Amino acid sequence: MLIREKQQVIICVIAGVIVCVFVLFWYLPLRHRMKALEQVKATQTLAVARYDADGKRLPMLKEQVQQLSSKLGNYEAKIPQQGALGPFVRRIADLMNEHNLKEQVITPGGEIETDRFNCTPVRMQCKGKLEQVFKFYQQLQALDRLVRIEQVKLSNDSGYNGEVSMETRAVIYYRARVGQG
Repeated sequence: MLIREKQQVIICVIAGVIVCVFVLFWYLPLRHRMKALEQVKATQTLAVARYDADGKRLPMLKEQVQQLSSKLGNYEAKIPQQGALGPFVRRIADLMNEHNLKEQVITPGGEIETDRFNCTPVRMQCKGKLEQVFKFYQQLQALDRLVRIEQVKLSNDSGYNGEVSMETRAVIYYRARVGQG
């Protein structure tokens, strides 16, 4: 009977060792790998969802690019090759005359040179009704030449007769000459 009990104990110990080896060397590593794979799967699922959402926004972004392109038109064409300041100043004076603006003063400043574009500051002054000044600005903006308005100062006339004095600092651009810079 003692031998039988020893055999049963040995069998139980061997079974326990087998179970421990199974748990330690097979089940736990597989469980660890499975959790790591689940984490990778969750990360990839999140990335796919993000790419899918970005892909759905792509047509909207393309449409925005097309709208901006049509608004900009040919941007480079609005920056002429040479300064041609004289004709442009005459054009501004003609616009002021067209809108019956009085006491016109148009004063170009010194040329500022950069690698790609050059610019010339221009100071403009005139007097007229606010509606006339506003229409002048609308047409100035519609010109086929790039003009950046840096500062606008509108002052009521001292006689309060409905006229405003306008003083503007603007910059006109043109492309740099080849070999400049």
